[in-house]
Amino acid sequence: MPWNKQDYPVSMKNLEPRVRHKAIEIANALLDDGYEEGRSIAIATAKAEEWNENHPVTERSKSNSTSSSENSNPKKSSSTERRHSEPVSSSKSHDNIHVVPTDSGWAIKEEGKSTYLSTFDTKTEAVDVAKDLSSKQNIRVIIHNQDGQIASSIKP
Repeated sequence: MPWNKQDYPVSMKNLEPRVRHKAIEIANALLDDGYEEGRSIAIATAKAEEWNENHPVTERSKSNSTSSSENSNPKKSSSTERRHSEPVSSSKSHDNIHVVPTDSGWAIKEEGKSTYLSTFDTKTEAVDVAKDLSSKQNIRVIIHNQDGQIASSIKP
């Protein structure tokens, strides 16, 4: 289901509007590329926050955004802006780590890999270690629920 500025995933409600709009744009492109909804949301949120850090709002663009319609972005129709030649999650600047449920507890694993970096009896232990790794390696932690769905992410 494509999202828009009025109808978007609940997990995006606390994002700044600028970041949320970018996340919606990225998530829709990922859905078009066949990504699963939950994964699209997590990747899009992470990438939109990264984009926001790399594209700070200048005073000029702040005044433009308050005085003009948000729909006047000329880049919006550009297919290169909305489509990606490679998966968004394959950013070469960093790799995400995930806290995931296992048959016997919880584990930390690198995105795209099937082996675990570490396993733990409790989710709390796994999250604590993942947070430590995140801050040391400057990588994002994506935390999953017991059912495997993405619950949250932590940026260093």
